[in-house]
Amino acid sequence: MSRRPDTLGALRRTDYRSRSIRQELRDNLRAALRDGKRLFPGVLGYDRTVIPGIVNAVLAGHDMILLGLRGQAKTRLLRSLTDLMDPEIPVLAGLELNDDPLDPISVTGQRMVAELGDDAPVEWLPREARYNEKLATPDVSIADLLGDVDPIKAATRKLTLADPEVIHFGIVPRTNRGIFAINELPDLAPRIQVGLLNLLEERDLQIRGFTVRIPLDILLVFSANPEDYTNRGSIITPLKDRISSQILTHYPPDLKTAAAITEQEAWLDRGSVGSEEDPKIVLPEKMRLLVEEVSFAARESELIDQTSGVSARLSISALELLYSNLERRALVSGDATVHPRLCDLHTLLPAITGKVEMVYEGEQQGAEVVARKIIGDAIKKVFQEQYPKVERAVGSGGEDDVGPYAGIVAWFADGGTVDLSDDQPFERYRDQLRQVPGLFELAQEHASEPGEEAVCLEAELILDGLHQHLKLAREDLDSQISYKEMVKFQLLRPRKRRPDRDVN
Repeated sequence: MSRRPDTLGALRRTDYRSRSIRQELRDNLRAALRDGKRLFPGVLGYDRTVIPGIVNAVLAGHDMILLGLRGQAKTRLLRSLTDLMDPEIPVLAGLELNDDPLDPISVTGQRMVAELGDDAPVEWLPREARYNEKLATPDVSIADLLGDVDPIKAATRKLTLADPEVIHFGIVPRTNRGIFAINELPDLAPRIQVGLLNLLEERDLQIRGFTVRIPLDILLVFSANPEDYTNRGSIITPLKDRISSQILTHYPPDLKTAAAITEQEAWLDRGSVGSEEDPKIVLPEKMRLLVEEVSFAARESELIDQTSGVSARLSISALELLYSNLERRALVSGDATVHPRLCDLHTLLPAITGKVEMVYEGEQQGAEVVARKIIGDAIKKVFQEQYPKVERAVGSGGEDDVGPYAGIVAWFADGGTVDLSDDQPFERYRDQLRQVPGLFELAQEHASEPGEEAVCLEAELILDGLHQHLKLAREDLDSQISYKEMVKFQLLRPRKRRPDRDVN
C-alpha cells in the first residue's frame, strides 16, 4: 500500500484481510521455510533440536512452554517469535484491546464502529508492540494479568458497576492479536495459574462478577526451569495439560558452538582499544576455547549443583573479564601488543563464584576454592587432549620420571622455581619460562600459532598440566603464581591445626 488507510472505510477498500495471530505466524513461517530464510538469528546450537520443535508448534498453532536450565536462551527464543509477525497491523485507534477494525471484540470498539461507521479511526500497530511478557513472581495478581473493576473509571464516566466498560483490562487482554509470554511459570502462585485455564482453552476472560466472554486472539508462551530445581513452586497439572507443546532446551553441545555464542554476546569491541594510541590486544582461539572449558568443567563438577545449571553467562562474563585484564596490562605495561597468559585466569574467579550454586561439599570448601578447582579441571582437560600422557613414576623427584617431562620435573626437583604474574613485562615473563630446560622446545612442538607469545602460553599450560597431575607444586599469592618441586613444598608447607584439636 502506498498510503496506509487511516479510517475503517479506507481499510475496507484495500485488499486487507483479517487473520488470527496463529494463522499469521503460520503463514509467515511457511513463507520463511519455503524461501530458506534463517530462523531465530543469533540463537546457536539449536538447529537440530529446539528450533524444529518451535517450528512444529507454530505450524500446529500451539501454545508452548520452553523448559530448561538458566542461561539457555529461552527468553530470547520467545522474543524472536515477533520476527514471524507482520511488520504492522491495523487497529481501532485509542482502544485498549487492539481491536481489529473489521471485527472488534470489545464493547467500546463495537460501539465506535456502530456510531462512526466508515469514519472510525484506524492506526497501525508495529510488531514490537504486539509482544508482552511478565516475569512470574509470587506477588503477581489476577488483576495484573487479566484485569479488575475500576471504580475511578466508573465515577469519572458516570457508569454503573454493571457496565462492562468499567473493567480495567490487565496485560494479557491488552496483548490481544499478539504474543504474551510468562517467564519462570512455576513461580506463579497456583491460584493465579488457575486464572489462566479458561484463557488457554476457551480463549475468554472471567473478571470479578462479570460474565465477560471476549474471544481473545492471543498466543500464550511460557518459560520455566525444571520443577526439581524451582522448589519455590510448580506448574499445576491442569495448566500443563492445556499447554499444547513442551520443548526442552539445553546447553551448547560442543566447545566451538559454545565459543561462538560467547563471542557473539561478550562485549569485546571496546572502541578505543586497538586505536593508534592504544596497544593491540590479541585473544587467540585457544584461550577462547579454554574459557569455554571452564563452563564445561563446572557442568561436570561434583561440587556444583547440576540441577540449577551453569549459565552461558558464566563464559560471557569470564571472557569479558579476561579481555579487561589484557586491556589493563596493555595500559600499565606499555607493551605494543598484549597476548593472554594462563596466569590471567585468576581474573575469571568473580565470573564463576557468583554464577554457580554449590552442593554441601562445595560450600564447605568455599566458593573461591571451588572456582579455582574448576579452572584447574579445565586446564587439565586441555592438557590431556593436546600433550602426551604424564607417567606416574614412583619416586620423590624427577630422577624416576620418564617421557618428555622428565627433564622438566628434574629441574624443579633440583630446586628450580618459576614465578609468573599477569603484571610482569613480557620479557621477564618469557625469561622465567625459558629457564626450564626443554620446556620451550616441547611447547614449540604443540604451539598452534606462531610467535613467542603463543609458545609461552603453551609452556605455562605444560607447567600447570604437570601440577594438575601432581608432578609440580603451585603456590598462588594474589596474582602471582609459583611453580616448584612437589615433595619439598609439601614438607615445608605449614600444617593447619584441625579445629577439633583447638584448646582454649
